[in-house]
Amino acid sequence: MHTQSKFRLLVVRLGAMGDILHALPAVTALRSAHPAWIIDWVVEPRWRALLAAPGSADRGPSQPVVDHLHFAPTKQWRRSPFSLRTIREIKALRSQLRAAGYDAVIDLQGSLRSAVVAKFAGCSRLIGEDQPRETPARWFFTERILTSGAHVIEQDAELASAVAGDVLAAAVPWLPVDPVAEIWCDALLNSCAPLSTASRAAVLINPGAGWGAKRWPVERYATVAQGLVERGFRVFVNAGPGEDSLADAIVNGTRGSATPLNASLDQLIAFTRRIALCIAGDTGPLHLACALGRPVVGIYGPTDPSRNGPFGTRFKVLRSPQSRRDHTRHAVPEAGLLTIRPEDVLAAAADLLAQENAS
Repeated sequence: MHTQSKFRLLVVRLGAMGDILHALPAVTALRSAHPAWIIDWVVEPRWRALLAAPGSADRGPSQPVVDHLHFAPTKQWRRSPFSLRTIREIKALRSQLRAAGYDAVIDLQGSLRSAVVAKFAGCSRLIGEDQPRETPARWFFTERILTSGAHVIEQDAELASAVAGDVLAAAVPWLPVDPVAEIWCDALLNSCAPLSTASRAAVLINPGAGWGAKRWPVERYATVAQGLVERGFRVFVNAGPGEDSLADAIVNGTRGSATPLNASLDQLIAFTRRIALCIAGDTGPLHLACALGRPVVGIYGPTDPSRNGPFGTRFKVLRSPQSRRDHTRHAVPEAGLLTIRPEDVLAAAADLLAQENAS
């Protein structure tokens, strides 16, 4: 077992939002078990806020898990693979990783590009799943770990256990606290008067999804939002990049009673800490609510909630028996998803909100 205080570990999980949040419980468990280790992380720049608040440089509340972040804008690199900028950035990252002298690298993504980035470190120990998401990644790993957990969070904990021979369970993840975002959030909530005296509880609805097959119809979200408004809840609608029209449709469906939320990732973290419930499909904001211990209603279709569903919090998942796992990026909602009715979602929400009020 590695007990030296300066053991150096590199975590590779480039994106996306939900996947980084799924990896965090395993890395938090490693940090908790080995507080003196150096643990660094390679990530796409757009997801920095999940690991460190703006301006943070050292471990603390604003950067609770990792010691240092390396940035790999791989999506940008793929758009211009032969540009001088791309070549310079790849060389610079490779030099940084090699200079750090890592004792082990763990690839929690299991893709070909993450395995290539992990290989940049030049480390003799490169740990990954025996059956990674993309099979070619397997051949980069010097240690291939057979995992048995059903959920990807459990699988990542098994990979983390292999680093030092620990037996680790997924921990409650530590997310950064950004004081500026906290102030912004308090001001926002204080500026929004409750719709009735029945409740000041905030419910967050996230209508977007990574692709159309996972996206429950926006008009049904609007019906749910209106039902929650009528029950006295303050409804906020998250508008991710390119999703303003979805949020606007829901706000209009409530005749302006719901509030659109146009937040940075730092602000979304702060806001989610304060909600009573999140309603969403298989999306990053749903997994953020889970990571922060907030109750969620998950509306699932072609993705499997046993592997990618809510974890570590109170939740209800709605999924039709007709739905089958299919990650094909179809543009239209999956047929089973369309069998889920707004009244089903409202009933699940009412149950979780009652539990929240009773706790």
